[in-house]
Amino acid sequence: MEDIFQHFRPEEKTFIEQVIGWKKEVEDRYAPKLTDFLDPRQQLIVHSIVGKNGNVLVSSFGRFSEAERQRLLIFPDYFQPSDEDYDITICELHFPSNFIQLKHPDVLGALLSLGLDRAKFGDIRLDESTAQFAVAKEILDYVRVNLVQIGKAKAHVIELQEGATVLPVESHWMEQMLTTSSMRLDTVLASVYPISRQKAAMLINSGKVKVNFAVREQVAFELHESDLLSIRGYGRFFIKTIEGKTKKDKIRIKIGRIERKS
Repeated sequence: MEDIFQHFRPEEKTFIEQVIGWKKEVEDRYAPKLTDFLDPRQQLIVHSIVGKNGNVLVSSFGRFSEAERQRLLIFPDYFQPSDEDYDITICELHFPSNFIQLKHPDVLGALLSLGLDRAKFGDIRLDESTAQFAVAKEILDYVRVNLVQIGKAKAHVIELQEGATVLPVESHWMEQMLTTSSMRLDTVLASVYPISRQKAAMLINSGKVKVNFAVREQVAFELHESDLLSIRGYGRFFIKTIEGKTKKDKIRIKIGRIERKS
């Protein structure tokens, strides 16, 4: 088991142990196991531990196209998953856009204020007058009854029926190859954006940088594949793959950067 832990961060040990437990549960019961919504880094860990071969497999689904947060199904090899097995519903709410403009943090904050865990919700998407979010079916009734206001806007939650139109992704990822001298957080930021390491360190120390949705204030924090970064005022990117080293001993990485729709 120690061989598994050495490939991941020390703070990920608890989650890794949970994933190992899920896999063993599927092996022992010979029945599928459905997770909550997981972020991209957690998804990578599950796929790495479960693997692609053997008598236990894993697949994922988020209901939205190009969903970032997804529920994973760990299942024995006899099982054929369908979309219904993930127990995900898309909820929609409308608001008067002439008087209020909701943003992603407004909707997420309202959902979390219900006392529910973030892992029970998937992606959140908005346009000028509509907000949609993915939710685990087991809490759907609770959300519909208790989510009555978002910010200053009254909220009325509607469950979208199968086949209804869902909002497209608000932005898309543009791939980019670059090199960096190390995988330290400050060094990678300075490689991705036209800023110095000192500027990157200021952003990190001031709490403006999130890695996998958690604020990281350590400039030497080591980044891994599938890490998703959000830098206030600069945007978002994720480490898609680490490609190896150049002849000058630089690390070659492939990233995905958010390019907003015009």
